[in-house]
Amino acid sequence: MAGTSFSRLSTANSYDNALRNLQTRQTALANLQENLTSGKRVVVASDDPTGAAQAERSLTRMSRIAADQRALEAQRNSITQAEGTLGDITDALQNFRELMVSAGNGSHTPAERKTIALQLTGLREQILSYSNRKDTNGLPLFGALASGPVPIQGPQSTDPDYSFDGLPGQRVSNEVAIPFTLDGDSAFMHQTARDGVYNVTLSTIPTGRTLQTSNVVVNNNALVNGASYSIAITGVDTTTVPGTTTVTYSVTENPSVSGPIAPQTASYPSAQPGTIAVTAMPGLTLSMTGTPAAGDTITVDPSPSIFSVMDDAIRDLGGAANANAATQAVSQALHNIDIGMERISAVRGQAGDLLNRADRITDNQSKRSVQLEADRSRAEDLDMIKGVADFQNQQTGYQAALQSYAQVQKLSLFN
Repeated sequence: MAGTSFSRLSTANSYDNALRNLQTRQTALANLQENLTSGKRVVVASDDPTGAAQAERSLTRMSRIAADQRALEAQRNSITQAEGTLGDITDALQNFRELMVSAGNGSHTPAERKTIALQLTGLREQILSYSNRKDTNGLPLFGALASGPVPIQGPQSTDPDYSFDGLPGQRVSNEVAIPFTLDGDSAFMHQTARDGVYNVTLSTIPTGRTLQTSNVVVNNNALVNGASYSIAITGVDTTTVPGTTTVTYSVTENPSVSGPIAPQTASYPSAQPGTIAVTAMPGLTLSMTGTPAAGDTITVDPSPSIFSVMDDAIRDLGGAANANAATQAVSQALHNIDIGMERISAVRGQAGDLLNRADRITDNQSKRSVQLEADRSRAEDLDMIKGVADFQNQQTGYQAALQSYAQVQKLSLFN
């Protein structure tokens, strides 16, 4: 007997399948709609764990770049302010120099020279205040590696008269940052072997006789020890050799570092002012020009800072008894101020280099941010064209599912 097969359709099962399909498509459609609304393919980490991790790493690096850029802007502002301050100092020193040149006019009286010295004092105080200027955060602009609230201390009654209160040196830049201070020690303080800044003063030379000195020249840095020197004319002989003047002088070192210095002699034709080269100071030379006499003294003192140079100029000019002393003071001051301005100009050049480096860092960080944003976008952003197409396809499928569910709902046992 042939077997007869029967198949049973469960109406409830058909309803469940249709409803499950409808809910699945509705959920997918809602997810696509959320993706389109947010513009992201990965809304939650479960959508794509790998893409979410890549996007998170990119966002973290971008946040770090943004923080570095904020710090760099603060550093850039400080260096910009420091560079501008060095420009103000240079302008003030130029005014100081011009006043010194005018003070060299031989027609000035001692009272007029004292008036000019008062003007110079005001400029020196202004420059000193510039050197201790602070940035918007209250930090010294010229604090070097580390310093107190006031880097340049002075004038002081002890030796040296001005000092740098801190740790000299310049911080190095890195790939994301530049220093926020400049080296005030390098800008304003002098080193005898490196800079050779000495102030040379004379004892009072009577009117009618002249005696000047050249500027001190460093001819051997290794021998320079930072000591002061006193040159005393001990004898002038114009009779032993007719037509020749022989000058005997002593050189005393204070403090005595090199040991006793033997008495020196020099000769020149009596018919004209003499030029005597003083070479007994270790590593240093200068020349005396004029008509020296027994009892004349010359003092050679190192100037440890640009402020010391200005104070020496103010003191020597204001106390100049005659044109000979004023000329000596002006000559020394102009030479030493020029050396100080060269040091300041060099540090100002370093500030310019730092600002250029800050611009390059900003440019590089901007390029890195663009690259990281592209990486993040590839990891989590939605391809809008593909997203719209998928949404339309899913919407069509959802409509078909609705219609299928409506047809299934009309079925009965009779049908």
